[in-house]
Amino acid sequence: MVFNSVFANEEHIQKDIRSIKEENTIEEKSAFWAEDLNDLPKPIQKYVEKCGYIGKPKMNWVCMKYEDVDFKQGKSGPSLKIDYTQYDFATSPCRMAFIDSSMFGVPFEGYDYYRDGKGGMKGVIGKLITIFHQTGPEMDKACLATYLAESLFAPSILLQDFITFEEIDDYHVKATITYGGQTASGVFTFNENYEYTSFTTNDRAVSNSDGTMEYVPWTAACGEYKESESGIKYPTTFSATWNYPDGDFTYFDGEIKEVAYNE
Repeated sequence: MVFNSVFANEEHIQKDIRSIKEENTIEEKSAFWAEDLNDLPKPIQKYVEKCGYIGKPKMNWVCMKYEDVDFKQGKSGPSLKIDYTQYDFATSPCRMAFIDSSMFGVPFEGYDYYRDGKGGMKGVIGKLITIFHQTGPEMDKACLATYLAESLFAPSILLQDFITFEEIDDYHVKATITYGGQTASGVFTFNENYEYTSFTTNDRAVSNSDGTMEYVPWTAACGEYKESESGIKYPTTFSATWNYPDGDFTYFDGEIKEVAYNE
């Protein structure tokens, strides 16, 4: 594990990312071809095709950068504007994200990670003081579910043997990921253009005010697709919502400003 740094600053995170990039390598010059997708459900095959991945190189990782995200720390917690940079790696379930913001004029940095079957979220204020570091089995499972929700953004992940799929109908696919002794599943929804629009799961837990963890339905939603110069279509909006019995609570709502593969 590389997440034992006392502080969650960008320098430490970039060091972690560099080491993980060295470990995640798809066969050189390998590209996506239609026959690669034969064992996947039809909605996912159509998504990969219509988003322009056929003939493009298989990615080792994807980096997605958000700016000025509306981020809320719980129903009664403060709201922040954050910049958010995430990496999802393909050859094994691994996800790393860096939050850059401020609280009351003081720098606030966050580190959201999953590697080697262990996940967590760390927050540091003033570059020095850790104000929270959530870990444990529920966090491991939640981070695995988040990785699954984002797997369509790096379709190389879909070809790995740690994910299985079940086609529900023309626009819905159930996916299950198993890794590190944990299993998480959820349902992908596609629109009539076979753009990925949402993912729902019951396998993410939220932290209560008393420190306990509670499993609550969770939805990730994306949309407003844009075509890059390379011909790949990707969403430019993404939100994350807890579907509480008394109403939905969206705690992450932002625009994707940049997407990069294999830099």
